[in-house]
Amino acid sequence: MRARYLEGARAVAPIGVAAGAFGLSFGVLARSSGMGRLAPLVMSATTFAGSAQFAAASILGNAGAAAAAIAAAVMLNARYAPIGISVAPAFDGSLLRRLLQAQLIVDESWAIALKRREGFDVRVLLGAGGLLYVCWTGGTALGVLLGDAIGDPNRLGLDAAFPALFLALLVSQLDSRRTVVTAALGGAIALALIPFSPAGVPIVAGAAACLVGWRKA
Repeated sequence: MRARYLEGARAVAPIGVAAGAFGLSFGVLARSSGMGRLAPLVMSATTFAGSAQFAAASILGNAGAAAAAIAAAVMLNARYAPIGISVAPAFDGSLLRRLLQAQLIVDESWAIALKRREGFDVRVLLGAGGLLYVCWTGGTALGVLLGDAIGDPNRLGLDAAFPALFLALLVSQLDSRRTVVTAALGGAIALALIPFSPAGVPIVAGAAACLVGWRKA
């Protein structure tokens, strides 16, 4: 059993380095947005969702309302509803235990556990998610503490690293014509909506492309 958790942690380790860097970037951005020191740490520990946290911090940093920041974060995290439904049967135990374990379901841990040669294993997901959680929250803490010394994290190219990471996760999923068509359609929907829709809406709408794969399954 322990070997499965370690398998997930080892598989996600390279991504964990990037997650730590992203967390550091978020910590710096949150400090500069006026969130203080404690709020970014609590947000990373309880939300654990990079894109949603960056969106919320950016809105607050541009004098946006808290309601707008929360709405953007909720919309961006809406993609976890279908992801959670897809793996829910693999979780067992009490409601509290399942709720705590579900905190570790993120894009990267889900993708790694899903593409195992031997098939999906929830322990692999939890091992991967656990390491990412430590990297993300640890990176946030460093960003909050060292924000003044680091300055603008975009100088390090971290703004480009986020989309590059998701592209790498996507490529590993494109193993059939159906998945290629679904990914292309989802990307097209998102790109078409970005210029005039609120943050999060393009991602949620683009996720509707998965219905193509479901219909053909």
